[in-house]
Order: sequence, then C-alpha cells, then structure tokens
Amino acid sequence: MSSSTAASGRQSITETAPLSLCAREPRVPADRLVAEMVPPPRFDSVRFDTYVPDPRQPSQTEAVSVLSAFAAGLGGAHRAGGGHGGRRWFARKPSAPTGPRGVYLDGGYGVGKTHLLASLWHATPAAPEQKAFGTFVELTNLVGALGFQETVRTLSGHRLLCIDEFELDDPGDTVLVSTLLGKLVDAGVALAATSNTLPGKLGEGRFAAADFLREIQGLSARFRPLRIDGEDYRHRGLPAAPAPYSDEQVTRAAYATEGASLDDFPGLLEHLSRVHPSRYGALTDGVRAVCLTDVSPVPDQSTALRLVVLADRLYDREVPVLASGLPFDRLFSEEMLNGGYRKKYFRAISRLTALARDAKGLVAQ
Repeated sequence: MSSSTAASGRQSITETAPLSLCAREPRVPADRLVAEMVPPPRFDSVRFDTYVPDPRQPSQTEAVSVLSAFAAGLGGAHRAGGGHGGRRWFARKPSAPTGPRGVYLDGGYGVGKTHLLASLWHATPAAPEQKAFGTFVELTNLVGALGFQETVRTLSGHRLLCIDEFELDDPGDTVLVSTLLGKLVDAGVALAATSNTLPGKLGEGRFAAADFLREIQGLSARFRPLRIDGEDYRHRGLPAAPAPYSDEQVTRAAYATEGASLDDFPGLLEHLSRVHPSRYGALTDGVRAVCLTDVSPVPDQSTALRLVVLADRLYDREVPVLASGLPFDRLFSEEMLNGGYRKKYFRAISRLTALARDAKGLVAQ
C-alpha cells in the first residue's frame, strides 16, 4: 500500500476484510466506566469561546455568560483535605453557599447544550479526576456496575457532575438518579444537567424544565433553569442528508476504508440485544466508520431504545455511518415518534443524519 493511500485511510478492496460489530462481545470493567466519565472526543476541544451564539437568539449569549460565572464560582468550592473518603469540601454545611449549586440547560435539539455543558466541565478549575461528565444512561449504568453506595462514595470526591440528556421516561431511573444527586449535593458536589424539550412541546416554553424540577423534587431549589432557544445547528445552513447508497457501494466502501465495520442492519439490531448498553462504547473501540446494509424500520420499542444508545456512542466518537436501505428518518414508526420516548428517537435521527452526512466521502465518486 502506498504512503498516500495509507494517509487517506483507504486501501485496495482485496487487501483486508472490514470489522464486524456483530463479532464483538466487549467486557468493560467498572473502573473504566468511572475513568471514561469525561466529555466525549467530539467535545475535547470545545470551550465557551468556541460556542457561536445565534445573534437572533439572545438566550444563547446569556447561557454562555451564566455558565462562565458558574464555573468561576466553583473555584472556591474545594473540600478540605485531599483524601478520597467523600468528606465535605466546606467547613460549613453545603447549604451555606449562596445561589443555586446546579444549572439546568433546557432547550431543543442541536442548539449546543452539550457544547456548553462540556465547556463548563473544561472551565471548572479542578483536576479532571475531580470532575465527571456523562449521560443520564451512563450514570444509571455506573450505579448498576458499582452499586448505589459505592457510586455515592466515588462521585462524592468530585467538584462537579455534568449529566447530559437527563431523561424522565423511566420513573424508577428518575427516582434513583434524584436520590443519588441528593446524596452528592449533601457532599458538596455542584451539578449541571441538560435535556431536550419534547418535539411536540416546543411551543410551550419551559415544558422540560418544569418536568425536570418536579421530578427531582427536593433538589429543585438547587438548580437554576436556563432556556436555550434556537434551531438544530446540525441542519442549520447545511445540505439535506444524503440518500442511502446501494448495498454494493456500502460494501465497497467498507472494504476500502481502514478500520471500517460492515454489518447487516437487522443482524446488528439482534446483536445489540445480547450486549448491555453500558458496553456499546467499547463495542465501537477502534472503529473508524460504520457501514450498514439493509437499513429497515426498527421492529419494536426495546430494539429502538438500544439503537438510540448506539447512535449516541457513535455520535460522541464522531464515527461516520454509511448505509443502504431506508433513510434514517424512517427508522421509527409514527407510533414511536408520537409516544413517550419520542425525544430519544428524534435525537437519534438527528445524530445519525449528521453521521450519514459525514460518511459521504467514503464512497468513491
């Protein structure tokens, strides 16, 4: 293989077979789950000054200002002592500091909430091991892996916990995380969270914020809600998502792209049912592109929710997705898109569409 071919990541179709996600059964130790609670690679370099507010949306500029001040205010919130015993950071009780010890970013899809949340994590003056960043699902998976008390002990040593995509769909998980957050607030941990306004409720102001503050009950006074208005930046001023390719084009691209995987979509969905969602990130380790043939409607809700988690992990890692079959906006039935989990499905469509656009360069012109 020539050096120019190697540099481009593409190689002769006869040289190597692509990877298969269906052939992987990763095992993830609990300590990796904790160590990986940092902003995903897509957000490694984001900062407040790289967020470009829409001049037509003053709430975006306000959010940058509020979050910058919040991060600066955490500089004095260091606990006394330097051990790992979960002792409090303050000489006084945690209720003593003035102002909310949490912020909640409320807004629609693609307005930059995760960018801002990651910027807050980066801007908070503390060592990386004193800050944690993860999705709501990753946090519940951590509790499942470590147990509740050990999760409390581990995260109590942190200065800041950022929770992306806070979900209110499952009452049990909501109560679990609300209880966990109460313990962490008592230990002096500052909190920040995001979630999405439901697509059918975008015209109803602070719908998601009202739900969030109600569900976390006793913690509501700890959060300052910040509404962030705007259109989905993933589609702002960009061409429409590319139409699906043929099976032959997808297969050729998989063989010609170093580090690509190639799987039949129905087979992948079946494989996901045998892998715990906490391992979907490990499932994609080392994968530089995902190629899927025969994309078809997702058959049921359980399968759809697993696909949502995989879409999140691929988006976090900026892994392009090349596919044949149906376009991604036809993955979920109308019943699903109008049901209780619709916010997750719209998020998955938005993210898979962005990754499909990123994959256009994999197909030989």
